[in-house]
Amino acid sequence: MPAALAAEAAGKQGKFWEMHDKLFENNKALSEDNYVAWAGELGLDVEQFKKDMADPGLKKKIEAQQAQGMTLGARGTPAFFINGRFLSGAQPFANFKSIIDEEMKKADKLIAAGTPKAQVYEKTIEKGKDKV
Repeated sequence: MPAALAAEAAGKQGKFWEMHDKLFENNKALSEDNYVAWAGELGLDVEQFKKDMADPGLKKKIEAQQAQGMTLGARGTPAFFINGRFLSGAQPFANFKSIIDEEMKKADKLIAAGTPKAQVYEKTIEKGKDKV
């Protein structure tokens, strides 16, 4: 939760992905002191960052995201969804490529059958999710 709060607090200042990268690069050094130090390195307003870290609204947002992930089967990280198809855990490139290739073929068939390109994704996921 604290690392997620750090990312979200940084995001309030437009630096979510930069903090995300810091957290993953330093995943064995996660601590309140380091979150604040990294916020400074990223050029954030550190006092605002600290306030945002303590914001109950951010914690509630993260808890809601976690609950949604759980309902979709994502009970840990990493978890991936490719056109609604769930792929759990660290996977080799070939597993991603296989699913993406299958999804590209499905998309090509939909387009050939008259589905406008802008509606392919909505059509693809209209019946829910598949687990892989």
